[in-house]
Parts: sequence; structure tokens; C-alpha cells
Amino acid sequence: MKIPQLKKKPELKSCHGIKWKDNYSWIHQKNILEVLKDNSKLVPEIKSYLEDENAYTEHHLKDTKDIQKKLFNEIKGRIKLDDESLPYKDKQYEYWTKTTTKGNYSIKLRKKIGSNITEEIWNGDKEKEKLKTEYFGVGDLEVSWNDKYLGYSLDLKGSEYYSIYIRDIDSENLITEKIEDTDGGISFSLDNKFIFYSKLDKYHRSKKIFRHKIGTSIKEDILIFEEKKSEAFTVGMGLSSDEKYYFITSSDHNTTEQYFFLANEQIPKPKLIKERKKGIIYSVNSWNGYFYIHTNEDAEDFKIERCKNLSNQKWEKYIPAKNEVLIGGLVFLKDWIIRSEISDALGKIFVKNTRTNIEEEIKFTDEKVIVPGISKIQRDENTDLVYLSYSSPKTQSRAYLYNLKTKEKKLVKEQEIPSGHNPEDYIVERLECKSHDGRMVPITITRHKKTKIDASANLLLYGYGSYGSSMSPSFSSARLSLINRDIIWVTAHIRGGLERGMKWWKEGKLLNKKNTFKDYIAVAKFLIEKKYTSKKKIIGMGGSAGGLLMGAVVNQAPKLFLGIIMAVPFVDSLTTNLDHSLPLTVGEFDEFGNAKNNKEHFDYIFSYAPYNNIKKMDYPHIFITTSLSDNRVLFDEPTKFTAKLRDYKTDNNLLLLKTEMNAGHGGKSGRDSAIEEIALDYAFALKITNKIEY
Repeated sequence: MKIPQLKKKPELKSCHGIKWKDNYSWIHQKNILEVLKDNSKLVPEIKSYLEDENAYTEHHLKDTKDIQKKLFNEIKGRIKLDDESLPYKDKQYEYWTKTTTKGNYSIKLRKKIGSNITEEIWNGDKEKEKLKTEYFGVGDLEVSWNDKYLGYSLDLKGSEYYSIYIRDIDSENLITEKIEDTDGGISFSLDNKFIFYSKLDKYHRSKKIFRHKIGTSIKEDILIFEEKKSEAFTVGMGLSSDEKYYFITSSDHNTTEQYFFLANEQIPKPKLIKERKKGIIYSVNSWNGYFYIHTNEDAEDFKIERCKNLSNQKWEKYIPAKNEVLIGGLVFLKDWIIRSEISDALGKIFVKNTRTNIEEEIKFTDEKVIVPGISKIQRDENTDLVYLSYSSPKTQSRAYLYNLKTKEKKLVKEQEIPSGHNPEDYIVERLECKSHDGRMVPITITRHKKTKIDASANLLLYGYGSYGSSMSPSFSSARLSLINRDIIWVTAHIRGGLERGMKWWKEGKLLNKKNTFKDYIAVAKFLIEKKYTSKKKIIGMGGSAGGLLMGAVVNQAPKLFLGIIMAVPFVDSLTTNLDHSLPLTVGEFDEFGNAKNNKEHFDYIFSYAPYNNIKKMDYPHIFITTSLSDNRVLFDEPTKFTAKLRDYKTDNNLLLLKTEMNAGHGGKSGRDSAIEEIALDYAFALKITNKIEY
């Protein structure tokens, strides 16, 4: 089949006295935000090219159709389709969600406490069918305090422009007009008369918070807060734990500023808590006569302090900072305060008895590599009971009803694997490897016990390393389809995340960004050295900013890899960084730099940006997926990257681009579609490892 060719329309670009040619910049439409909302506005020539690439991908993966189907059935077979969540008691009702065998979306149910009559208040499949839409993204589902109204937000394109709806639960009638172009969040007022929501501006940035009186025209909505100081900051709001205050947070990735107002204020007038200070992140909560602040001011990995009054703010120590131990926030019960920590890419949960002031770590299991969790069973804090849960790379999620006072626990839910699963068939290892500068990088390895460590195995190396996002070693039933076929799954906890605290993040961003790539390459070389795999047997995998990682490492160390799988990859990072009109650009200056206004940042980004650093050389097999309505990583980026790679690569390996024409940053909507996408990625991995028949 003929290789698709994107027309070249050379454009000479320049910045800071540096000039470079871009043959494919023309595919970026100036009205791109309109295209995200309405795909019919896509230039026909571009649409035709994307369709050609899709046909080309389909052609080269036609021999994987059977294994895709097999993988789909395997992965789906490990999911209990007709499942229910644990209930949560909220005043008169207890609420829970349910999935069904045939449905693709969740159902929200409730029943009055003490009653056996169950009410269905939301059914995603029915709502999707009613709207006759291909894409169906649910942003928020909220029930009013009097249990009468359901607020929900929907994105019907994948572009993350959410419309808010409010309806009467009993009659199912809409009781207020649709509110368009929001970020999707909904907060009901305590008197059930209003909702608070955030409006998106022309750049798809959340800048304004409005109050809407239910049942009235949106023209009468009152603006209660607007972020005016920074282009990069976006806003959100939430209710305090004691339900006395609303807190408004305005922030970018590494700086916050909060305001508060009384929950019963007739006309909200938010008051500033602490003025923003670059690099200082904080959040305030209220409980039992104290305001608690979780902050990194003079505490790199956070601390918690408290005070009685926000007027004079005489903060006193509560939880001190620890070096390279990330201190999490607090959850409050009447006699208990619960908090979390992360160190060495592993989480811990601590509980303090407020009567005795004794704090203890909760013991979950003898397994060393786990993801612990704890959640409330009810809104009423007058209880000693919580839900305690954990999973590991080999053990499915287990949830217990736990008594904080007696320390008794009862298993109330275990993730069921209908097709069967024995955790003892798998081996989980936590290792460390030395990076280029001596920093030790944590690695989580999951493999089948039958897989030999003699350099013969294929290995999938997953990485992300941006925005302070930690890659937790949780259970994934889908991954078993590769692990059971002797492909070792490894997660590299590289710099750019928070696995070793804030310093770990700082060492992987801005002018330290290359540490992210070097850490990943160091992990790959370490795994080869320790005979988990060999050169040309590794498959790299990452999405979004993890796609930036993939693009960078494949340019820098192509000979290590058999293949690369990139999902919605941020690969034209220089072009995007230079365009301040795009939704995310200005908010990410503290993560990647500001190339337009800072030559040092420009030079640094130019030196690693995947699109700008494609070379004349052999590349491994590459599979790239993107979505037409993705507002975070525009489809332009992977499309240009693919076209340029075709011009430069000197090998005959596969280079495939698949564009979802009705999807967003997270891919297509619905359970089956999500499984299909995983099955396609895995089928590509099995094809290049010659395991299609496995």
C-alpha cells in the first residue's frame, strides 16, 4: 500500500535570531478551537490525509485483527461487567454506582437509609442514546443537599467544553437552562437555591466563577470571582470539610492563591487568604474550630500547620516536613485525622486519634509494593468506620470496612476477575538504578514467574515524568495479557514526577527536563545489564507528556528499542510553547519554560523537542495515536511528527498513525471503546515481538 504523504508547504520560522524550516506548520488552523467543537470545520485536505493514514494503519495491522479480538475478549473477561461500588451514606440516602453486562457507562443508584427500594437517578447509556451522540463524556455528577436535584455536565465532542444541566430527580425534567462552555465542575449551595460553576474563556481557560440561581436565566448569573492577575492561572472551588466555607483556588502548576467566603453568604465576597508567591503551593481547609494549611512554604515536600483565625493567621506546627517524603493532605472524622505520605514511589497512610494525640501507620499487607487507599463511608463524620483498600501490581483491589478504634477489618469487596487470577503466578520487584548524575531511580517490575531472566524476554517500559504526577504501582488486569505472554512490564519512576518529593519534580522540569529522558534511558540500559531483556527487545510506551518522553528518547537512543507506542504525544513541544493562544501553553511555562520570551528556555527546548530533533537514521517500529478533538495535545503535533519521520527515517520499520475522529485527550468514550484501544496497542506490541499467534 502506498505510504501517505503530507504535502510540504515550507515555512521559515525564526525566534531569538535562530531560523528553522517547518514543512508542515500549515496544518495548524488558526480557528483550531472551533475545529475542536465542530469537526466539519477541519480543512478537507487535512481530513483526507488523516483518513489516508488511518487506512494505511488499518492495512498494516490487518494481520492483528484476530489477536485484537482475542485481547479484547481477554481484557473484558477480566472485568466483572455487572458490578457495584461500595455505598456512601449522605444524609437520608446511601448512594452507589453500578455497571452492567451490556452497558458502557455507569448507573448511579440510591435508596433511603432503612429502605429496600432502589432508585436509578442516572444511566449513562440511556443518556447517550437520548442525545444520539458518538462521543459521551461525563464531567461531574452531583446531587443537591436536599436530595432533590441532579447536576451533571457533558462533553459531546471530547474537546472538554462541558455543558451543565440541572434536573429534578423525581420528574427527570430540566429545571434550569443549559450552561455551555464550562470546565464541568458543579457545586450546589447549601440552601439548594444555587450552583457555582466556572466558565471557560476564548482560550479554553477557566478564569471566572459564577453563581447561578436554579430555575432562572443564565443572563442573571452573578460573577463572584475572576482571575485577572495571570494568564496562566485557572480557577476552581470546593467546600470545606466542616461545610462552613467555600474555598476558591486560583493556580498554575506550581503556585496557588486561595480565597474564602462563608457558605451561607447571601452575596459571596471572597476574601484573600495568602497572597500568591511564585513557587508556593498551598491549600486551606476548615475543621473543628481550626483552619489547616497544607503548604510547601519553607518546606519543600510540604508541611501542615493550623490556626484559629484567618484574620491574623498565627499558624502553629501540626505535621512537620520530611526530606524527600511528600506530605499529603488531611481527611477528618470526629475523633480521627487521616493523612498520606509518598516516599520512594510508595504510599503510606497514617491515622491520628485526636483524643489521645497518638498517630499510627496503617498496616495493609505483607506485600511491599502496594497502592494504599482510605475513604469515608458517610458524610457524617461521627463514626470510627472507614473503607480501607489496597492493590499491588499482582494483587487486585481489596476493600475492607475498618474500625479505627478497634482496628478490626472486614473484607467487603474484592475486585473480581471472572476469568480467574492467581497473584502467586506473578513476581513484583522494586529495584533502583543509577542515572547519569548518580540519582537513584525507582523501578517497578512485574513479570510472570515462568518468564526467564536470561536476556531473552521482551519488555514494555512505561514512563511519564511530568507535572509532578507520580506513577503508582497499582493493579491492572489489562496488562496481564502482555505479562502472560512473557513480556515483562516495567514502570520507570523517573524525574518529573513526585515519587521522591518536590525535588524529584524540580529535577525533571524546565532546564532540568533532560533528566527525565536520561533517567528513562538509564533504566532501559540497567534492565539490559541485569538481563531482564536485551537491546531491540524493549517497547517504550507513554502518552501525552509521556509521549514527549517517547519522542525524545527515540531520537536519542533508538538502538535500545524494538518499538515505541505513543498516545496523544506532546511531540511538537517547541511550536506549541511559542503559541501563547493555545489552551495549555501559558499555564505550562513553569513546567517547560517560556521559549518566546526567554532565549535560554528557547535553546533548551529546541535541543530536545522531538519534532525538531528528528534525524537521518534508523528508527524502531513506532505506533502513534491521536484524537481530532483533543484540546490538550492538538492532533497537529503527532501528525507533523509522523510526516517528518517519514522524510527522515532510513529503515523499513513500521511507522503508523491512527487518528480517532470522534474523541478527546483520553481517547474514545465508553468501556468497550477503551478496551478496544488497549487491545490495539497490545496487538501492535505482539506483532513486532512475533507473538501474534501466542
